[in-house]
This record gives sequence, structure tokens and C-alpha cells, in this order.
Amino acid sequence: MLGVAALITAGSILTAPAATAGETTFRPVRTCADLVRTYDLPGAVTHVETATVVPATATEPENCDVRGHVEPAVKFQLRLPTKTYAGRYLQFGCGGFCGSVATPPFADCGLPHGGDVAVAATDDGHVGTTPNVFDDGKWAENDQAARDDFAFRAPHVVSKASKRLITAFYGAPPRNSYFSGCSDGGREALLLAQRYPHDFDGIVAGAPAGYWGPLIGVYQTWLAKVNTGADGKPILTGDKLPALHAAALSSCDNVDGLGDGAIDDPRTCRFDPATIACPAGTDNAGCLTPAQVVATKKIYAPPTDERGRKLYPGGQTVGSELSWYGWTIPAPEFGGAAAYGLADNYLKYMAYPIGTPHSSVEKFAFTAREFDRLTPEGIRSNAMSTDLREFRRAGGKLVIWHGWADQAIPAAGTLDYYQRLTRANGGLAATQDWARLFMVPGLYHCATGDKLTEYDPLKELVSWVERGTAPDRTIATGRDADGKVFRTRPVFPYPLQAKYDGTGSIDDAANFVPVAPSRPSHDLVNWAGNDLYGKSGPVAP
Repeated sequence: MLGVAALITAGSILTAPAATAGETTFRPVRTCADLVRTYDLPGAVTHVETATVVPATATEPENCDVRGHVEPAVKFQLRLPTKTYAGRYLQFGCGGFCGSVATPPFADCGLPHGGDVAVAATDDGHVGTTPNVFDDGKWAENDQAARDDFAFRAPHVVSKASKRLITAFYGAPPRNSYFSGCSDGGREALLLAQRYPHDFDGIVAGAPAGYWGPLIGVYQTWLAKVNTGADGKPILTGDKLPALHAAALSSCDNVDGLGDGAIDDPRTCRFDPATIACPAGTDNAGCLTPAQVVATKKIYAPPTDERGRKLYPGGQTVGSELSWYGWTIPAPEFGGAAAYGLADNYLKYMAYPIGTPHSSVEKFAFTAREFDRLTPEGIRSNAMSTDLREFRRAGGKLVIWHGWADQAIPAAGTLDYYQRLTRANGGLAATQDWARLFMVPGLYHCATGDKLTEYDPLKELVSWVERGTAPDRTIATGRDADGKVFRTRPVFPYPLQAKYDGTGSIDDAANFVPVAPSRPSHDLVNWAGNDLYGKSGPVAP
């Protein structure tokens, strides 16, 4: 805490404002430009190249925009509020294979005033090339340092660098530090809790790609191959998805007792795509050809090896069909299929130790041998450890969340991980004291969806860390193309589900209550990666 009444910011003397609702607002003790120099941090030598005061806008506070890198090549951006900082640090994860620094937004932590948090982001140690930066893997072909930065080091060293710069700018380290990420950012979130348990007080892990090697090397390859015909063209095409999705809803929407255009728990659905098979000799947008029925069943299923053993914990969920376009089904306007781009780049440049034979989507075989070949490099990036005792002892709080209709990372993997986590940490009740899971009906990968399009439990995490209020209820939102809210729905800690109370609008979260599932869920999956949970990758200083 700073006890001085007058502090320096951007070259001017400003009086520190009074605390708001019990909070202290910190002012800088040096100018923004003074941050430009080298910081000799152990294992994280940091070079600040630019530090510039950015004026306030209608939506963002005045801030010191700091840009630099941690040796050898981890670029970062850190934004430090000059007048509204209240002692919080928030670091964001990135998606895909990263490769660029996305300007971190000033998040609303749900506390007295906005813009009260210092925010940072990183490129994870490399620069991706266009057109699709997020799936470019060429940078990793012969560069072990870049691989290590991406796999485990970058988020940790950026945390060290940011906290050092915060201390230099405000005269004190952050009171509380948070990390929030989805997809690969969700993998980073779990990895930080597992390997760097003292870096952050609170962590949000959204749709985590924690089973990294099997997910990118096997599952994305599966999505790319099962929908490709002998002619190289997609079997199931985008024009068939509306009819397929409508049939899935017709079969399963009312299973939960509420016809609301969404499937709350796809595991309760027994939909067979053959129910909309085309009559012999016909083919139109309202039905599936025999080949398309087969391809669709494979998309719903997990990949398996030559003995029928699962090579990933799950497949696409019923209800996710509209999200397949652009991910599993090539979309010209998106440059093809994301699953193919990620899998092929991974297998060609990242999946195997440098100097050993690599593979590709076309060459990869779904066998036990090929699965095992991915393990030596995969465990460097995997975030599969269930030993979070040190994070728990440090007082850390973890919120994991996943969309039930995620087209990129099957929800089954997150459910499998959470059940293993609870078993390793004293059971569900004991684990929920510090780690909770939230499953969002109908939400696609990280965001967007048919009925629910947004979910962010950061406010609830901050309240849990700083006020001790565990999140018993979070809110998912549906917005239309104009940004208008058309639905809100509560999301309760798993395994609780939201049930309509019978009064008022089904689009209003206030009209739902938590209920336990009718029978206990069995989420642990017996698959080829059973022995990976005990293998933890390297740790940077």
C-alpha cells in the first residue's frame, strides 16, 4: 500500500483520490517513460522498448501502454491505468498457436469502478505468419526455445515481468493477480495452476485445451479426415447443417422438460442422423446421403485406434451442428477448415522432437503407435496433472468452464479432467472449496452460439478471491447481431443444472433454479491417454 498523498504520473503531480467502497486507488510513483529499460529478472530478463501514455476514451481509462519482450523472444503488452488502478493484475491467455499480441482489454472485475486493473497479453514467444496466424506452426520446426516458450514458459515469465513493472510504476506489487484464458489460453490457465501455483491468486480456464498433444495431433486430424472423401472434397457440406441441427433439436430439445431451442445436457440425447437420410436416388439440403450419415456419425464419435480404444475422451456433441461450418467443414471465406489447419501444422512442425520423422493429416494413422509417438513432445504442453495441492495451499481459486456445443474442443475432455481432479483432491465437495466447473448449454468454442453467445465468470472469480464468496450462480447471455440481449440463463456449479421454475419468461435467468441431476454422472473416460495424467512437463525458472 502507498501511504503518500501526492504521487507522480505522466510527469505531473496528482493527489491520490479517496478510497471507493473500501478500495484504495494507486497513482504512479514515476513517469510512464521511465519504464523503458532492461530489468534483469532471474530467468526472465525483460526489455521494455516503448512506454507511452494513452489518453482516456469513452470506454477505457488513461493508461501507460508498455511494450517489450522477455528474452529470448516473448513479446508482451502491459497496460497500466494512470488514475484508476486499484491493485489488481489480470493476464490474458491466447488462442490457437498464438503468434501475435492481442491488445488486452480493460476487464470489468465487478467491483467499485472500471479500469481498475492492469492488464497484459503475450504472443507466447513467436510471430506467426499470415494468412492464418493462429494455426501457423512453421516457427517451431527447428527452434526448441520457441517451442518451450509456447509450451509452458511464456505465460509464466510475462507474469514475472508484469509484476516487476507494476511494482516499478506504482511503488508496490499487485495485491491480487488473475489469469483468464480460453482454448489454448485455457490450457495455459490450467498449466499455470499446475506448474506455477504461486503466480496467480485466481484463474479462469475456459474450454481448456489441456490434453494438447492428443487434442491437436489426433482429434483435429480425426475431424479433418472423417469428413473428407476419396476425391478430397468434404462429404458433409455446410448446406446440410441447418436440417441436421433441426433434426437434433426435434429429437432432444424436450428431454430436459423445456422446449427452448437448446439442449442443456447432450449426454441425455440419443439422436441418430439416419433419421433424416435422403430417399434413395435423391439429395437435397433437407436430408443426408448415405455417405453423409456415416460421416456425421463419425464426427459425433471420438477417434479410435485399430482395437477400438478411444484416442480422445469424446467427440462432437448433439446440438453443436451449426458450429461445424468453418471448423470441421471447409469454409472458403475462412480459408478452409480450422481443424485441418491446426492438425496439419502441428503434425508437420510441432508434434515430434526436433530431428525426428514428422507426419501430416494425410499420413497420420489412428493407431496406438502413432498416439504414443505424440507423447514425448505433447507432455511439454499438456496441462493434465491433477496434483494442484500447492495451488490450493497457496489459497488459489480456479474456475473452469466449457460450452456444451464446443466444436473445437469436446466438452467430454473437460468433464473427464474435472472428475479426475475431484477424485484426487478429496471428492467433489472438498474440491469445490477452491475449484469449480461450469458447463454452458449451447455455447460454441469460447463464445457465440445459437441461444447463448457470451459467458465470462471473471467477476465471480474476483469476488471469490477477494471476498471469499464462492460462485454459486453465474450468468450466460445471448445477444443478437445488433448486440441486443435476447436471453439470459444461470449456469450453476457442475453437476447442478438450471431448471425453469414455471413462471415468467424462459429467456430470463431469474426464472431458473438449481437442481441436481436425476442420476450421478460418470465422466471419467477410459482412453489411450490414461497414463498421461501422471506426467507433468518441464517448468521454467
